[in-house]
Amino acid sequence: MSNQRVVLLFSGQGAQTVGMGRDLAPLSGDAENLVAQADEILGWSLGEVMFDGPIEELTRTSRCQPALYVHGLLCLQLLKKRLPGLEIAGAAGLSLGEFTAHAAAGTFDFETGLRLVAKRGLFMEEATDSTRGTMSAMIGGDEQAVVELAQECDVDVANFNAPGQIVLSGSEEGIEQAVAAAKSKGIKLAKVLTVAGAYHSRMMEAARVQLAGELKSVAIQSPGMPVICNVEAREVTGEDEIRATLEAQVTGSVRWSESMRVFLEKGETHFIELGPGGVLAGLMRRIDRQASVLKVEDLESLDAAAEALNG
Repeated sequence: MSNQRVVLLFSGQGAQTVGMGRDLAPLSGDAENLVAQADEILGWSLGEVMFDGPIEELTRTSRCQPALYVHGLLCLQLLKKRLPGLEIAGAAGLSLGEFTAHAAAGTFDFETGLRLVAKRGLFMEEATDSTRGTMSAMIGGDEQAVVELAQECDVDVANFNAPGQIVLSGSEEGIEQAVAAAKSKGIKLAKVLTVAGAYHSRMMEAARVQLAGELKSVAIQSPGMPVICNVEAREVTGEDEIRATLEAQVTGSVRWSESMRVFLEKGETHFIELGPGGVLAGLMRRIDRQASVLKVEDLESLDAAAEALNG
C-alpha cells in the first residue's frame, strides 16, 4: 500500500486492553508528554490504569473512554512522526471514537476533548448504575427484521455495525425477549453481550442531558478534515451540528456501516484503525472486502503500518 492517502478510524468502548500504549509512550518525548498531560488534566493516573490495569478498573466506563481517546491520539501522533507525508482523507470513530476523530481533526484541542470524554464516561457509568439494562448482538439477520424485533420488544437499535451484524440495547427483560424471539425473525445467532448497561438506548437519557450541558460551554472549530458522525452517517462541519450529533449519539444508533459507505463512495479504500483489538478492521471486511485496513495499536503494528504505507 504505497498510497499514502488514508482515512483514520478510532476504536470504541470494549476495545480496551491492559498494557495499551505501554510500548508506545516511551518512543518520543511528545508521546510521554501526552500521557503525563492526561494524568494532570484528569487528576488521576490514566497511564497507570492503561499500562497496568487491573482490567476491572480499565473496563469501567469512566476509565476506558479516556484511555481509548488518549491511546488513539498517541497512535496517530507516532504514525505522523514516522510518515510526515501522510495524507489524511478524513476520520470517523465508533461511538466514543467519534470524539477522538474530532480531536484528530482539530474540532477541539486534546485537553477539551479529554475533559469531555471523561465527563461522558462518568455520566454513562452513572446512568448504567441507576438502570438495569443490557445489549445483544444479532448476527446474520435481515436489517428490517432486526428493527421490527426491537420495536416489538420495546428496545432500541444501538449499532448498525456491518451487514448481518446489528446490536440491540435496552431493558434486561426486553433484550431477553428479543434474544428468545430472534430465530422466529430469521436471525441466525442472537446473544446477550457482557456489558455494564444499555448504551445507545433511551436508558442513557440522563447521560445525554448532562453531556449536552457540557457541550454547550466547549469551544468548537470546523474540523480540518471530513469527520463522519455516527448518528446520521454524514459529514458534520458546523459548530451547532457537531454539538447536536455528539449529544444525540449517547442515546442514538451508531450507523457504522453507512458511515463507512460515505468514504467508500468517495473512492477512499485505505483505512487505518487506531486503537486496540482490530474490531473495526473486522467490520470493514463485512462492509467491503476490497477496502484495506491497517492497524496501529502497539510498536509492532506501528512499524508494520509505517512500512506498508511507505510502500
